[in-house]
Amino acid sequence: MADETLNRYRESIDNIDAALIFMLAERFKITKAVGEHKAKTGLPPADPGREQVQIERLRTLAKSANLDPDFSEKFLRFIIDEVIHHHRKAGAAG
Repeated sequence: MADETLNRYRESIDNIDAALIFMLAERFKITKAVGEHKAKTGLPPADPGREQVQIERLRTLAKSANLDPDFSEKFLRFIIDEVIHHHRKAGAAG
């Protein structure tokens, strides 16, 4: 016997997961362009000042959304580190 309530929750989770994947893909498409621009113009792959501002901004957003700010920071740090890795690869390729 299927639990319809559980199935509806799972369907919503699946939809959210799909949206997250597409949003991350779009974000990485843009950050790839940023990395290429930085490589062409000789800018460093990392911008610690910008990163800190973004982390603080997302921690504040997380608090207002009742999401653990430490989790949001870890999540953003993972994304930032991956973006920097891509930027460094673009700079080495250029």
